[in-house]
Amino acid sequence: MSGAEIFDSAGIGGRIAIVGAGAVGIYYGSRLSLAGEDVSFLLRSDFDAVKAQGIRVRSVDGDAVLDPVQAFRDPGEIGEVDWVIVAWKATANDRLAEVLGPLMGPRTNVLTLQNGLGNCERLAELFGPERVCGALCFVCINRTGPGEIHHTAGGKVTVGEWLPTPGIPRAERLSAGFRRAGLVSQAVANLPAAQWRKLVWNIPFNGLAIAEGGVTTDVLLSRPETEATVAALMREVIAVAGAQGYEMDEGIVDFEIGRTRPMGAYKPSSMIDYVAGNPVEYEAIWGEPLRRAKQLGVAVPQLEALAGRIRERLGQGG
Repeated sequence: MSGAEIFDSAGIGGRIAIVGAGAVGIYYGSRLSLAGEDVSFLLRSDFDAVKAQGIRVRSVDGDAVLDPVQAFRDPGEIGEVDWVIVAWKATANDRLAEVLGPLMGPRTNVLTLQNGLGNCERLAELFGPERVCGALCFVCINRTGPGEIHHTAGGKVTVGEWLPTPGIPRAERLSAGFRRAGLVSQAVANLPAAQWRKLVWNIPFNGLAIAEGGVTTDVLLSRPETEATVAALMREVIAVAGAQGYEMDEGIVDFEIGRTRPMGAYKPSSMIDYVAGNPVEYEAIWGEPLRRAKQLGVAVPQLEALAGRIRERLGQGG
């Protein structure tokens, strides 16, 4: 029996705290809890609604209700846990030390589900690189109300160690826990390569949805000139990744565009934040990749132009 098979039957185990219970945190946290994991949710605005009616998930994979919910307003009320899962936007990372501090014991590990680059590095600085794992969530999901989400497609979770360890890594245990919860999941040996792979979709679709004034993915793909820009941006991301040794086949461009068409009028998460007037994860998704491209000497004219358009939309100047 393989290590993965052993973990599949056991799950993640221990106490888990979800920090950042928006659409992503609520969805994955509730799936883990329904599978028998000991999950606590750190909530702010949704606290009263969740305590009253639980968490409600409307999903293409089957609707679910988690009630009661182990919901808390303050991390001190949760105390030390075995795993902290960070699911809030990277724009809140200045609060990591404050919020995660009461949850961290001598053997606590941290898993970030956040988009973009720089999140694992920040967690490693605060708590030690040996504690950190990262995951990429490939999911179409939106928050529709307090404690309520709508899951329309996907859900795959790719998990990796920030510092690869010998033997059966923690990433495999995490991945097995997600599989046990009914999700598609895999552990990868190279987490940074997986992060760049996700940026192939996130940089063009999240970015152009903002740059075009707050439009859905079907609108982007309905215009030949915009679809061409999507493809050009993807090729630039692939080039930057390749310059770091993370080789990707350019066939990914057609694959990503092809899988996006059936999503219909999908609202990328950054576009939702932009339209709502909430902070947008500019630095993690566009700013940091652009800096790394410049450091490597890789020409990315489409990304530079897109970053400038996003900054203008966000009122940050050119």
